[in-house]
Amino acid sequence: MSKRKVLLMGKSGSGKTSMRSIIFANYIARDTSRLGPTMEVEHAHVRFLGNLVLHLWDCGGQEAFMENYLASQKDQIFKNVQVLIYVFDVESRELEKDYRYYQSCLEALLHNSPNAKVFCLIHKMDLVSEEHRDQVSSASSKFLSLILLFFSVYFQRDILARSQIEADKFNRTNAVCQCFRSSIWDETLYKVMLFEKATFLVIAQAQITQHRDVHRFEKVSNIIKQFKLSCSKLGSQFECMYVRNSKFAAFIDS
Repeated sequence: MSKRKVLLMGKSGSGKTSMRSIIFANYIARDTSRLGPTMEVEHAHVRFLGNLVLHLWDCGGQEAFMENYLASQKDQIFKNVQVLIYVFDVESRELEKDYRYYQSCLEALLHNSPNAKVFCLIHKMDLVSEEHRDQVSSASSKFLSLILLFFSVYFQRDILARSQIEADKFNRTNAVCQCFRSSIWDETLYKVMLFEKATFLVIAQAQITQHRDVHRFEKVSNIIKQFKLSCSKLGSQFECMYVRNSKFAAFIDS
């Protein structure tokens, strides 16, 4: 069984634990308001894609903790890391300080895990008006010249951002998509999607024609996740679902 270390870092209040809870612990967005701040480091193990285990290190972002990570705990925190996900708060009024901590984390990562991949998430984009989001996106992209994703726990489409991270980490999507495309030519089969069972992130998809709703995969993921939560509250396990009407048929099997 393969285990991958994933660091989740960023200043206190940026929303790291909210994202982790929604994606890996089946929380829904409105429930994250009850989460308290992370103290030091919280560990979680998540089985992903069968025999792969993600070892998540959710690092508290209070200034005292950040100083410890970069001083006395540097070797422990940044050693053997496969992925660093660094979260910026779009509403932060201390961008220069945030960036300095981020740069220090990159230097520690380069010294201890030089082959690690780095992703930045600009969080709470739902608080930015639509007419200003492109401006924020452009400014952030210039400020951070690396892989940059814009995120809000209240945007359904942003779950795809995390799907992109996971698919990129494990580099399996291309082979799966090729398999899908070779089997989708049957005209009775319009679309095929592959979801990761535990998190219901979209791992791969293939379709005959482009659909006008580019976010429908994320919507399906969210609907099924809500249904799974309802099942779990009743003490039942989700196994499969079949929906059919005069113009549509969908079959989902675990």
